[in-house]
Amino acid sequence: MRLLVIRPEEDAAELARLLAARGHEAVTAPVMSVRFLDNAELPARAWQALLVTSANGARALARHAQAAALRDVRVLAVGPASAQAMIDAGFRWVEAAEGDVDALAALVCLELSPDGGPLLHVAGRVVAGDLRAVLAVQGFAVERVVLYEAVAADRLPEAARKALTEGGVDGVLLHSPRTARIFVSLVRAAGLEAALSRMTAFCLSQAVADALGGANFLTVKIAARPEQAALLDLLAP
Repeated sequence: MRLLVIRPEEDAAELARLLAARGHEAVTAPVMSVRFLDNAELPARAWQALLVTSANGARALARHAQAAALRDVRVLAVGPASAQAMIDAGFRWVEAAEGDVDALAALVCLELSPDGGPLLHVAGRVVAGDLRAVLAVQGFAVERVVLYEAVAADRLPEAARKALTEGGVDGVLLHSPRTARIFVSLVRAAGLEAALSRMTAFCLSQAVADALGGANFLTVKIAARPEQAALLDLLAP
């Protein structure tokens, strides 16, 4: 299949490689760019654990000047990709939840204690779900630090516009509700919504599918689990 990969550049290259290994062609056309906030202050406290809800959060932390002081702190990541990014960054005690904020909150409640100390949530400016509020109900103290922001493109990338105009695109991979909303909005602004009727939307979760806003895709498929491996399994014949 020929598939649109619209993730930020930091994530697109690896996804394109995984698609190629499965015999698919990736058309890379990011609809968001990541801006790291290197001057953000990391509070110095006796953290019980770090909570990481995206691979970009892991990358943002890894490049931060104060990251070395946190590398021995326990890390609970939202899913395998975020966990691997933390391991690659040199963090030593990393566990992964099953791919979404609810699963991460459940892992926190299983593995940690409200009496064990505060939790530091490394996040972007826009987050999916309110992890701090969910955990506060369970008695946990969570402090959120914003280390990056994902900035939406102001127009459909040329590679995507060309692919949709010329046809021959079988689908688009959608990893988050925000990405889905941005993609559909940019396609509509470009006057190319009719092209979606020939494509499948491969969605990481039901929340992602719900964010499509009635866009007229040929088919919408939803991964069995909210993680990239399950998303790629949707591509199997």
